[in-house]
Amino acid sequence: MTPTPLDILKTYWGYENFKSSQEVAISSALEGKDTCVFLPTGGGKSICFQVPALVLPGICIVISPLVALMQDQVENLKSRGIKAQLLKSGMPYKEIDQKLDNCVYGNYKFLYLSPERLQQDLVQQRIAKMNVNFIAVDEAHCISQWGHDFRPAYRQIQIVKELHPQVPTIALTATATTQVKKDITEELGLKVPTLVEDSFKRINISFLNEFSNDKMNDLFILLEHSEPSSIVYVRNRSACMELSDFLNKKGLKSTFFHGGISQTEKQNRLASWLNEAHHIMIATNAFGMGIDKANVRQVIHYHLPESMESYYQEAGRAGRDGYASKAIILYNESDKLRLNNQFVKTIPTFEAVQVVYKAMMSNFRVAYGEGENKVFDFNFHEFCSRYNLHTILTYNTLNLLDRLSVISLDKSFQKKTKLKFLVSSEQLIRFIDNHTQYALLVRTLLRTYGGVFEQELTINTQLLKKKTGLNDAEVYSQLEDLEKHGLLSAEFIKQDLSITLIPPREDKYTLNPLRKYVVQYQENKLQKAEAVLDYIGESNLCLQAFILKYFGEKDFSACENCSNCNKNQVNAIRDPSSNYYKNIKLDILKLLNGTELNSKEIIQKIEYPKQAILETLQWLLDYGKIKLTSKNTYKENL
Repeated sequence: MTPTPLDILKTYWGYENFKSSQEVAISSALEGKDTCVFLPTGGGKSICFQVPALVLPGICIVISPLVALMQDQVENLKSRGIKAQLLKSGMPYKEIDQKLDNCVYGNYKFLYLSPERLQQDLVQQRIAKMNVNFIAVDEAHCISQWGHDFRPAYRQIQIVKELHPQVPTIALTATATTQVKKDITEELGLKVPTLVEDSFKRINISFLNEFSNDKMNDLFILLEHSEPSSIVYVRNRSACMELSDFLNKKGLKSTFFHGGISQTEKQNRLASWLNEAHHIMIATNAFGMGIDKANVRQVIHYHLPESMESYYQEAGRAGRDGYASKAIILYNESDKLRLNNQFVKTIPTFEAVQVVYKAMMSNFRVAYGEGENKVFDFNFHEFCSRYNLHTILTYNTLNLLDRLSVISLDKSFQKKTKLKFLVSSEQLIRFIDNHTQYALLVRTLLRTYGGVFEQELTINTQLLKKKTGLNDAEVYSQLEDLEKHGLLSAEFIKQDLSITLIPPREDKYTLNPLRKYVVQYQENKLQKAEAVLDYIGESNLCLQAFILKYFGEKDFSACENCSNCNKNQVNAIRDPSSNYYKNIKLDILKLLNGTELNSKEIIQKIEYPKQAILETLQWLLDYGKIKLTSKNTYKENL
C-alpha cells in the first residue's frame, strides 16, 4: 500500500500536519505538475520535495550550489533512515562511479549534486539510467542573472529535463524578486507551473534600524538580556573574534563562527550555541545555511549586509517559533563608507578576474592545456602576498570564478601533515618499547601507512584521531616529539582554501566567453548595495513594507513594530502631557530616586524607544525635574 504524504511526514519527521503552502506544493508535485515554491526562510521548503519523493518509487535528483547545505540535508535524511547520496567537488572518479552505481541499483531516494556536476558525461549517463521521480532545484534564484547569487551553470539543469522529459520539476527559493521569479520559470522551461507563495511578511519580527555613535556599547546593551539566543552578523573574521572577546569580558556568553575555523571547531561552536551554553553567536555570512533554531530572539547586523536578499534571509532566522523577535541593523556614517570601500570597490571587474586567474595558474604551475579536475590546496594570505593582490578583491574574485564554474572553491580550513620515518622498523619498535606513551600512535601509523619508511606520505590526521582516540593537540604534540627524537621528519602545513580547476588552463579561451557575465555581476551587485543604503536611509515608510515592496508584494500596510513605525507613533504622541510620556517620566524619576545614572544606563533599564527616552530626559531637564552632574549623569533636582 502506497503511503500518504501525511504518513511520510509523521513517520520520518514526527509532525502531525503540513503547513498549508507545503500541502499545496506536495499535491501539485504528486499530480505530476511543475511547481515553483517561494517561501521565506524557515518556511519548510525542503519538505516540499522530500515528502513527495518518498511517496513515489524512484530517486529525486536535487541540484543545489551550496555544498554545506547539501551536506546538512544529506546527513539529516540519513539520521532519519533515508538513503541519500552527495556528489561534491574533489571526489576521485572511482568514488563518483561507485556512488552513481548505488543510485542506479541501490534503492537510494535522493542524489544531491551541484549544477557543475551535471556537465560530466559520466553523471549524465548514469542519471539517464536512474528511475527519477522528481527534479528538485534548490536556491533556484541562482538561475537568474538578477538573482543575488547568479550561477551560469544553473542553466545546464535543462540536461536533466532532456534525459527525463516527463519528470516534474520542483523549483525552490527563499528570496526572489518579481523578475527573478519570471526568470526561474522561463530558464527551467517549466510548463504552466503551480506557484506556491507565502507572503514575506513576518508579523512577529520587529525590523529596527538604529543609528549608533558607540556601536560596541549599544551592542552590549542589546545583548545584555538576550537569552535564550541571538545572532550578530559581521562582515569579517577579525570582527567575529574582537566582538566575542569584548562581550565575554563584559560577562556575556558568546562564541564566534567564520569560514577560517576548522570543521571540528565549527561543529563544537554550533553545538554550544544550539544547546545554549553560549547564547550569543557572532558570525560572518558563513553561518546560517541549514541552521534551524526556533528561539532566536534577536538577529543583529553589526555591519551593513551586501544585499536585501541576504539581509532578509539572515534576519529571517529570528523568531521561527512565532514569538516576538527583533532584526536590528546598527549603523553610523562610517558604515556607509565601509560598504563602499569594502564591498562596492571590491566587486571584481573582468580585468581583476584575468589577473587572479593568471596568478593562480602561476602559483599552481599549471601548463597551458592542463589542470582539468586537478585539486590544489593553498594558503590564501600567502598567495595574495606573493602576487601583491588585494585580499578582499581576490577573495571575491575566487568566489566569482567558483560561480562561473572555472574553479570549485572549498573554504574549509585544514592542516596537512607529511611525514617519513628516518629509522628502521626495528629501531622504531625498540624506541616505543621504552617510550610506551607513543606506542598507540606509532603502531596505528604503521598499520595504516605501509610505505612510510620508504617515502614521504600525506597523513590523514582525522583518521589517526578516530583510530587512536587522541585529540588534535595530542596527535600533533606526539608527532613533534617523535621528530625531536630524530625518528621521523614531519611537515605541518596549514591550508585555508582548496581549489579544483574545472576546465583546463586555456587563458583567454577560458575567460573571454564569461566577460558578459562578469559585467552583469558587477551591475547587479551595485544595484543591490544601493538598495541596502536606501533601506537604512528610509525614514518614513514602514521597514517591513519596504522589504515587501522590494520582493514584489502588494500589501504595504504598516507593521506598527519597526523603528519607523515606532518613530511615527512617538511623533503622534509627542505632547509631554500624554499618558505615553507621563509613563516614561515616572519610570525615569523612579530609576533616579536616590541614585545617579547616565543616559545609556537609563535606556538599558526601561523598555521604551531610545529616542522617546532621550526626548523625555530633555523635557525633564528643561522643566527642572532633574539635573545633569559634572560626571554626565542625571539625578533628581530636589
